Amino acid sequence: MTTQNAVSAPVQVSERSRSSAYPWLVFALAFGLLLSDYMSRQVLSAVFPVLKSEWALSDSHLASLSSIVALMVGLLTLPISIVADRWGRVRSLVAMAVLWSVATGLCAVAMNYHQMLAARFLVGVGEAAYGSVGIAVVLSIFARRLHATLSGAFMAGGSFGSVVGVVLGGYIAAHTSWRWSFVAMAVFGLVLVVAFRAVVNERRLAEHGAAVAADDTAVASPAAGFRAPLSSLYTNPAVLCAYVGGGLQMFTAGVLLAWMPSFFNRYHGLATDRAAALAAVVVLLVGSGMVVCGVVTDRVGRRDVRLKWVASIVFCLLSLVCLPIGFHLGSGPLSTSLIGIGAFFAAGSSGPIAAMVANLTHTSVRASAMGTLTLANSLLGLALGPFVVGVLADRIGLLAALQIAPLAYIVAVLALVLGWRLHPAGARKLARLSSDS
Repeated sequence: MTTQNAVSAPVQVSERSRSSAYPWLVFALAFGLLLSDYMSRQVLSAVFPVLKSEWALSDSHLASLSSIVALMVGLLTLPISIVADRWGRVRSLVAMAVLWSVATGLCAVAMNYHQMLAARFLVGVGEAAYGSVGIAVVLSIFARRLHATLSGAFMAGGSFGSVVGVVLGGYIAAHTSWRWSFVAMAVFGLVLVVAFRAVVNERRLAEHGAAVAADDTAVASPAAGFRAPLSSLYTNPAVLCAYVGGGLQMFTAGVLLAWMPSFFNRYHGLATDRAAALAAVVVLLVGSGMVVCGVVTDRVGRRDVRLKWVASIVFCLLSLVCLPIGFHLGSGPLSTSLIGIGAFFAAGSSGPIAAMVANLTHTSVRASAMGTLTLANSLLGLALGPFVVGVLADRIGLLAALQIAPLAYIVAVLALVLGWRLHPAGARKLARLSSDS
């Protein structure tokens, strides 16, 4: 277990804690909150056409409303993750969820662009470190052999939450008002916060974390009170490659999450609710790919962990080939199929990369490691991608911008190839750090 409570004193492990379904309940509640996180974040995309018309906004303005959340996630993830490693992860997760839910409610009463931007800023502050702290909690109570699967499934919650946020938000906006779309997301988040706080606590997490450490022979339990230095997050070359590759492979995924409703609205002439529903199918493919690719990676990497790097590279290359061709072909079955295949693999590397970061960093700073990965995902991917495409769309059109966006995978692949080559040295570096504990 990586929380301060877990490392400050030995924890007695019982047979009941080993066989309990409690870890899966924690996963379900944490996953539910991640759904709420992205529902609150992506509901804005569903009402882009309405806001553009009502407030006379440019694509750059719309992009800024989307990217401000990812930007704040990127800037604040690491410091908040460090605080959570020390203050307590459960308390931190609850505080985050309350803030983003309340801020989403404030979006419903915004009267102009600047008020909406301020509310979205607060949404970003609340969501900043949820992904990193949440996945650290989940991985701490499950065996290593499941880490890529769990990471992929957990991170796919972002896509599934985006689907629900876009579809439900578009439906509510079309039949009532765009303001009620934000109200619905806020209420859902607050209900989940109550359920999470009632079930999850640091003591039970510590019990199950100790059970995992006892059962998993590949992981050494850290000495009581030992905490790896934060510098260890940035001195392992293989981990640095994972940060860069992970961030850049999210560039195009972020573009798809933000701009597909507008793409179907403008180039296929669909109404707001129908465009949101069709875009949701694409986003659902992104999330499904994250889960399936995580499962495949765990199976492929069972004998040789370095094959997880190879799997990540293959997923990136598939999207790099399929998406530009799909957008270039225009409408038709072949175009739709290629966009669907590209979307399926667009973020397929997320789970494997998160697993590699977890496996190459010390357990006592795992939330901080995931926070750094989230920082890279946000700054290099989820924030940068939608904003760059918005700026390009104002100049060359949205369709041309979507054709260019997947080129970011080229740099991601180069970083992942380097990480694959440096992995043995990174594993030795972690082993030396663990032996010092």
